[in-house]
Amino acid sequence: MNDTDFTPSEKLTANLERVDQLTKRLISAISEKKEPTPAALQGPSQELFMRAATAYVAEMMANPTKILEHQVGFWTKSVKHYVEAQAALSQGKIQAPKDETPFDRRFQNPLWDTHPYFNFLKQQYMLNAEAVGQAIQDIEHLEPREKRRVEYFSRQIIDMFSPSNFLGTNPEALERAVATDGESLVRGLENLVADIEANHGDLLVTLADKDAFVVGENLATSPGRVVFQNRMFELIQYDAVTEKVEKTPIVIFPPWINKFYILDLKAQNSLIKWLVEQGHTVFMVSWVNPDASYADVGMLDYVEEGYETAIEQVKKAAKSKKVNAVGYCIAGTTLALTLARRAKRGQTDDINCATFFTTLTDFSDQGEVGVFLNNDFINGIEAECQRTGLLESVYMARTFSYLRSNDLIYGPAIKSYMMGEAPPAFDLLYWNGDSTNLPGKMAVEYLRGLCQDDLFANGGFKLGDDTLYLQEVDVPLFAIACETDHIAAWKSSYYGVQKMSSADKTFILSQSGHIAGIVNPPSKKKYGHYVNADLKRAADPWLEKAAFQDGSWWPRWDAWLKEKGDGTVAARKPGGAKGTSLPAAPGSYVIAS
Repeated sequence: MNDTDFTPSEKLTANLERVDQLTKRLISAISEKKEPTPAALQGPSQELFMRAATAYVAEMMANPTKILEHQVGFWTKSVKHYVEAQAALSQGKIQAPKDETPFDRRFQNPLWDTHPYFNFLKQQYMLNAEAVGQAIQDIEHLEPREKRRVEYFSRQIIDMFSPSNFLGTNPEALERAVATDGESLVRGLENLVADIEANHGDLLVTLADKDAFVVGENLATSPGRVVFQNRMFELIQYDAVTEKVEKTPIVIFPPWINKFYILDLKAQNSLIKWLVEQGHTVFMVSWVNPDASYADVGMLDYVEEGYETAIEQVKKAAKSKKVNAVGYCIAGTTLALTLARRAKRGQTDDINCATFFTTLTDFSDQGEVGVFLNNDFINGIEAECQRTGLLESVYMARTFSYLRSNDLIYGPAIKSYMMGEAPPAFDLLYWNGDSTNLPGKMAVEYLRGLCQDDLFANGGFKLGDDTLYLQEVDVPLFAIACETDHIAAWKSSYYGVQKMSSADKTFILSQSGHIAGIVNPPSKKKYGHYVNADLKRAADPWLEKAAFQDGSWWPRWDAWLKEKGDGTVAARKPGGAKGTSLPAAPGSYVIAS
């Protein structure tokens, strides 16, 4: 049979016709994009890589032997592998040569190891990636901060060019296409077109099945009621399930970058449900998703109309003189600002204790997210905020996704666009895509004054008429950081706690990351935690001397809260016995787009 004898199947012919139709839709969808993403928000400036290239050339001139050794080593490995692959084929063996490259989840399909073509691509890619990484490591005449950024963004380029990301070099996608007569590619193109249409010309990979979840039906289902509402937030009080409850209620301030129901995804891992079952009266702040009318809302508005108002309303609803305040991520940072401001004004009597989840207050070491905190990015954000009044959710979501690009961008894109798979019904990924906008003024104040200039920990952060210092935080506190947190580096969290003046401090280091280390129910028996009462040590020595405890930190926190408490009272009803006209939990703000 020769090439002219090939007759495509009816299914393949039909799929090719569908591709033609989808291509027209794709062109139309892309044309809907009104404005390009500002250049400053797309990536680092050319200047950063020019400085790196200049430093590399200077290194080559000053120490040519070192550079040549590096290059010859790379050439030797690359050519050796090529010769081995050719030798195997010349002997009539349709198999790959010996492969000693490290395990990589992107190359789990057996053909990456057994098929000579795909294995050759994989090994050469791994050798190239190693060579680029080593070349950057060897640059000595570049400031550490700039070197970290070059390392990070070079890794982004390396990851983007992985052979697994392209149809012609992805064996699993090719196998699927052949097995389905091209159906998988058509479904993938349909997914691609749908994503671009849904985002008005932008390409954002859908991470989870959006039809599988409804907030209030199978997410955020803990029963309760909104007991207060203003332009900044709704305050939810949850139903008691015990006859007696702790006298001092808990009020949780979640980050307003995302929605609060990460702490109430489902009954099995709901922190809210668990706290209620332990006999706590729990209030949750559900922040508004701001539009352009919130352009002039700043950090002071979040403190006064958010934190201060919520504390007063919780005391009123619970008929309590004190509250236990909890802040998560940026909401923990702002809780610390609120506490410092209250201490300055002598208003700490009603704060029984404070708890911080993955909170940065000392930004001297910004961790992985620091690559996005240089002026080339922040200037772009500030310009966008001045233009639109908002930092739209898409920019923050994209930034955090690139911190885990293989897991949150390339991997999902391969499954959706090349394999033709439907997005999974995964509640955590659904929540991850349900992000919110940030008021322009607040975003710039936070990024400039706290993240970039680190004024709260060093020099004083100006908030209205007050200049606030981290050392002014003096209430009993319990802080949880997470070992592999890529947003709030645990050591920075630890050093922030060190600088607070509280005489009563507990610091816990949980295993896992920014979400899984916090949403870690005891029933799962999954992640453990480290404890060490000596907070005078530096972070690494603290961890070296810390005791490891199996299981969740939740029970330890519960015991600490009850130790700080003032006994129990009869279970409270949300909104009082007569109820309220405000909506039932989860409220209206969390549902509004």
